[in-house]
Amino acid sequence: MSPELYIGLMSGTSMDGVDAVLLRAEPDGRVHALAHDHQPFGAELRAELMALNAPTDNELQRAALAANAVSRVYAQACRALLMAQRLSPTEIRALGAHGQTVRHRPGEFDGTGFSIQLLNAPLLAELTGVAVVHDLRGRDVAAGGQGAPLVPAFHRAVLAQPGVDVVVLNVGGISNVSLLRADGQGGGFDCGPGNCLMDGWIHRHQGLDYDAGGQWASQGSVHGALLEALLAEPYFRLSPPRSTGRDLFHLAWLDARIATHAPAIAPVDVQATLLELTTRCVVDSLAAFAPGSWRELLVCGGGAFNDALLRRLRALLPAVAVDTTEVKGLPPMLVEGAAFAWLAMRHVRGLSGNLPEATGATGPRILGSYTPA
Repeated sequence: MSPELYIGLMSGTSMDGVDAVLLRAEPDGRVHALAHDHQPFGAELRAELMALNAPTDNELQRAALAANAVSRVYAQACRALLMAQRLSPTEIRALGAHGQTVRHRPGEFDGTGFSIQLLNAPLLAELTGVAVVHDLRGRDVAAGGQGAPLVPAFHRAVLAQPGVDVVVLNVGGISNVSLLRADGQGGGFDCGPGNCLMDGWIHRHQGLDYDAGGQWASQGSVHGALLEALLAEPYFRLSPPRSTGRDLFHLAWLDARIATHAPAIAPVDVQATLLELTTRCVVDSLAAFAPGSWRELLVCGGGAFNDALLRRLRALLPAVAVDTTEVKGLPPMLVEGAAFAWLAMRHVRGLSGNLPEATGATGPRILGSYTPA
C-alpha cells in the first residue's frame, strides 16, 4: 500500500464556516497534516443554520436547502485546498465530511434518538469529483452511543504520549475533552459550552463574531450569583458518556438565568461570567469524572486563541502544563478537520473510528457512509 491523501471537512457548533485539512496517511496508519483552508459561512446561511437548531416553520424544505448550501461551501473549501496544493481530485482517496449539526439528541425519545448533520453528500461528490465519507455519527448512535465526541480516537492516535497522562481540550462551540492516560486507556466527553455563548453574547452587544483574545471578557467581573445559576444546569452533573450542543446551550437559556439572577448586570460582566463558565465546566468535570495525575492539557479549536481563557485554565490547574496543540506540531485550527480526514481513512480501510469509552457505544464501529466520486 502507498501513502494516501485524504481531506477532512469540518464545520462545528461555532457555525462560523468550514475548515478543510489535507492529510497524508501512511500504510501503517501514521498521519501528517499538510495544509489547511477556511471558508466562512455567509451571514444568511449562518442565520438559517442557527434557526434550524430549534423547531421552526417549513423545517424539511429549509433543512434540505441549507444542506445544499453547506455542501457548496464545503466544495469551495475543497477546491481551494486542491488548487493551493496543485492537486487534482483524482489524487484524493476520499473526503471525510462532517456536515453541520443542527440537532443532537442521542438516546432520547425512543431510546435511540438521533444526531442530525446537514449535508448533501451526493452533491458534494458531484461538485468536487472526490468520494465522500459522511454521516459519521449515525452508526455510533445506532450502537447505543452518543455519536460524540468522535475526536478522542484520533487524539489517541496522534497525541498520546507513553508514560504521560494528557488531556486534549477542544474548545469549539461546545467544549470536549479527550483523556489520554499513560497506560493507553482513554475516554472523553463533552464538558459544556465552549465558544457558543461567548460568541453569541458579543455578537448581540458589539456586532463581533467572537471576543478576540478574550479582551472584552477581561474587562468585566464575574457575577457570582449568575455563575452559580449557570453551573446549576443538570447537564453538568451527568456522568459520562455524555454529549451536548446548541439544543441546550443557547442565548435563550442564558437570558432566562440573567432575568432571574442578574437582571441589572452589565453586558461586559456577562461576558466575563461566560468565560468563567467555560473554564469551570472543564475543570469541574475533570475533577468529578476524570480524576488523575494529569501532566498536560493541550487546547485546540478556536478557544486556543483566547488568551484570557488559557490564563484562567492555568490558574485553575496550577499543577498541569496548559498549552495548545501547536507545541506538538499540530496547529489548533487543523485538529478537528484532520480528525475527520482520519475518520475517512479509517472507513476506507475498514477500521473502527469511534472510542466506545468516550461515546458509550456497545463496541467499536466503522463509521460513516460512502458516496463514490
